Amino acid sequence: MKIRRYFSLFSQFVPFLSWIGELRDKAVLRADIIAGITVALVLIPQSMAYAQLAGLPPYFGLYAAFLPPMIAAIFGSSRQLATGPVAVVSLLSAAALEPLATAGSSGFVAYAIMLALLVGLFQLALGLLRLGVLVNFLSHSVVLGFTNAAAIIIATSQLGKIFGVTVEKAPHHYETVWNTLAAASENTHWPTLIMAVLAFAMIIGLRRINPRIPGVLLAVAVTTLLSFAMSFEKAREIELKQLDDRSVRQLITAHLDLQKEIAGFDERIKAATAKHKAAAEKHGEASFTALSAVHELNKERLRLERRQKAAKDSLNKIKAVRLQHVEAAENVDINEDSVRYFPEGEAPKGRKADKLVWRITRLNKDGSLVAHAGGQVVGSIPEGLPSFKLPDWNWGAVSQIFVSAIAIALIGFMEAISIAKAMAARTRQRLDANQELVGQGIGNIVGSFFQSYATSGSFSRSAVNIGAGAKTGLSSVITSLVVVITLLWLTPLLYHLPQATLAAVIMMAVIGLVNFKAIHHTWKVKRTDGAISMTTFVLTLAFAPHLENAIVIGLVLSLGLFLYQTMKPRVVTLSRHPDGSLRDAELFNLDTCKEILMIRFDGSLYFANTSYFEDMVLHKSANAPELKYVIVDGQGINEIDATGEEMLRELAERLEKAGVKMMFTQFKKQVMDVLWHSGFLERMGENRFFRRADKALDFVWKELGDDHELHCPLNTVCLLDSAKAGGQQRGSKGFMGLFKPRTSPAR
Repeated sequence: MKIRRYFSLFSQFVPFLSWIGELRDKAVLRADIIAGITVALVLIPQSMAYAQLAGLPPYFGLYAAFLPPMIAAIFGSSRQLATGPVAVVSLLSAAALEPLATAGSSGFVAYAIMLALLVGLFQLALGLLRLGVLVNFLSHSVVLGFTNAAAIIIATSQLGKIFGVTVEKAPHHYETVWNTLAAASENTHWPTLIMAVLAFAMIIGLRRINPRIPGVLLAVAVTTLLSFAMSFEKAREIELKQLDDRSVRQLITAHLDLQKEIAGFDERIKAATAKHKAAAEKHGEASFTALSAVHELNKERLRLERRQKAAKDSLNKIKAVRLQHVEAAENVDINEDSVRYFPEGEAPKGRKADKLVWRITRLNKDGSLVAHAGGQVVGSIPEGLPSFKLPDWNWGAVSQIFVSAIAIALIGFMEAISIAKAMAARTRQRLDANQELVGQGIGNIVGSFFQSYATSGSFSRSAVNIGAGAKTGLSSVITSLVVVITLLWLTPLLYHLPQATLAAVIMMAVIGLVNFKAIHHTWKVKRTDGAISMTTFVLTLAFAPHLENAIVIGLVLSLGLFLYQTMKPRVVTLSRHPDGSLRDAELFNLDTCKEILMIRFDGSLYFANTSYFEDMVLHKSANAPELKYVIVDGQGINEIDATGEEMLRELAERLEKAGVKMMFTQFKKQVMDVLWHSGFLERMGENRFFRRADKALDFVWKELGDDHELHCPLNTVCLLDSAKAGGQQRGSKGFMGLFKPRTSPAR
């Protein structure tokens, strides 16, 4: 028995122990293997596409698909959740890192891996502290507006790869989209566009014919074979001295020098940081020596930021250069010096120029260039598994991306837990949100040690996983093993995969996230929620690529609206409805008693709304000069704090001086416990508290005497008499006419 208890306790921390025994069933084992392979066939092209979306070389998507799916399945509580690269997290990662480094550069890759570590640490901390409930602060309205806008941003960010054009990124995403469309109207690379259209046609067509057919995989296979057969890439390595344009050569040389200078900043910043730390420990943080060290550290960081911005600008200018290859002049030996590349349209007369337009796509450290005249392909993928390496930690970068890391952790987890809950409801399996946070966090942490960027649970691949019959987390382990096989032996086959195909894969994957009907439904449910959703949607589009700003504003709006609503909850004057219940007198046009005021407060009584409650009671009391009793119906009060207790005490004393007694009924146990421990119950007297409203009314009627209850609108007998009289006057409407509220249904 003890062994079983210890095993059960241990399995809560390592959930895979709860399902590993089920693999003895051959049917379960076979189902998981098939599901794992099926998901891998979708994951491999998707992961490469999403890495491209994150601003990373495509093969980093395979690194992110290597360990995180397996680790998340072992330590998470969901059996069918498929973890790995996802569109929204990839977009958020790119947006967070673009201010720090040029997309695709070694610095950008290092920051992406560090960001994954930060996201994982935050998720793990939330899970271990059992704070998964914090994710609820991101309301459905905010997430809905953000997701719709993010899907549009993701889709439009791929237009350049669809049309085969490159433009410099503008400060705002909508400006970049406009510039892309303008460039596409003049310089569309038609082979690239045709390749993208073919990929779209295959994915959409096969999905309509039979959703079980792996349309994405077939589109990747067909376009890769076509790319290889027609030499789609047309890549060439050229020497710097072969460029005829002096300004272009100078620009490239200056960029290479900047890259070398940037590489040396890491050591300089580390040295400045160590100097500041030593000065602070020896002389104090506020000492002149420490402040001077901080100043030098900030100067180094500022210099680095300027160099990175200059490098980014120069690289964009280099990529914008268009060259024509001109063959050697007659009677001249063909060698490196005789082959020239001129700016487009500036080839010398009498020299034969080919019709291809060459674009510089990569600068090698040795000074050589890689140029393309065809479409972009994935290119060389390093063979083998990613090596173990601790992420490079940079405190300056951490301070800049910390808010983004929190946003990615919460948004990513919300995406994961949403699909996990849906699958748990379908399979009737236990789901622990905090344990899922632990699984996602460990997956990101371990992944960052093997060059993975931030990952999360995927809607589309999880649906494929459970649809393929996955029973346990082994399916995710199998998926990771298929990725391992791909990295070890199959990467050469992916060299000619067109990036236009990956762009099509991304656009088809996110199109399902656009759901304006859901925003409209939110508006119909509650207009304030709909307004928040639409505000977040518009702000996300406006702020892109700085998406975290829209999330923060949406979060503040949601919390602000919640606080505003709790500051002014409904305070209702109650009277007897013809059906015998106590209802809102104003809403149902009911008569009220001149000497008894019965009110109901629909909200917890805490520091933010006590003044409002007090003002409403005093206002209603002032409008009833013959008032003798105020009965507070507390069935809507769930909690009360010290401010609320003090307000009730002072309000009762003020009313008492005015000749009005305050009574209390239907207070909940947690509220009564507070009033008991605070001494309020003893001070007021237990005879002022009643379990039921009718008991409180009986007591008050007895105190008033003279058969007051016979004519009191709060009495059922009195209402029955008036209803009979009303029935005679109303004719066919009769007694039932009193049940209809004036403006809205009963509450």
